[in-house]
Amino acid sequence: MFAAAIDWPGWCRSGRDEESALDALASYLERYAPVVKRTKLALPADTFTVVERIPGSTTTDFGAPEKVAAADHDPVSAAEGKRLGALLAATWDEFDDIVGRTPEELTKGPRGGGRDRDKMTNHVLGAEASYARKLGVKHKPPALADKAAIEAMRADIVAALSRPWPGGETAAGTWPPRYLARRTAWHVLDHAWEMQDRTPGSVA
Repeated sequence: MFAAAIDWPGWCRSGRDEESALDALASYLERYAPVVKRTKLALPADTFTVVERIPGSTTTDFGAPEKVAAADHDPVSAAEGKRLGALLAATWDEFDDIVGRTPEELTKGPRGGGRDRDKMTNHVLGAEASYARKLGVKHKPPALADKAAIEAMRADIVAALSRPWPGGETAAGTWPPRYLARRTAWHVLDHAWEMQDRTPGSVA
């Protein structure tokens, strides 16, 4: 089960049940705080009101917050779109900083699994390009060393998020802006925090 703070893209954690997911969400505010501070927004509280419950799917069981909330179909003003874009951009900045101080080789799981830094970064960039298409932003997955292509793709995503959106149902194969921001930011931060936790000598 996933608990997501609907107004704060990327602040989303999972647990075996609702209580443990909400506890995990609260405990991760400290790790999410650097993202918020990059935007100059005030930090959110670590207490929650559950506004919506959505049945999961096999993708949820696999480990991704795949369901679109009813609130994601609400209109998005230009100001709210810019806020979403700023928070998503801040997750990328946080990710890039963490990548920059993470060694290439990471500790393995109990069965020897897990991507190392560069493979994980390529995975995140590929997912960003895939998710961006759900917003009508089309870029090839950028190469790890192609900083200009990475910046161009991310700038186009932020620009698309920053436009007003009238709300309602989306066309097949597309996502509402709020969900796009939440899903992308969650994926970026989930792997950023994984890198931190799997850095040799770290205490997860």
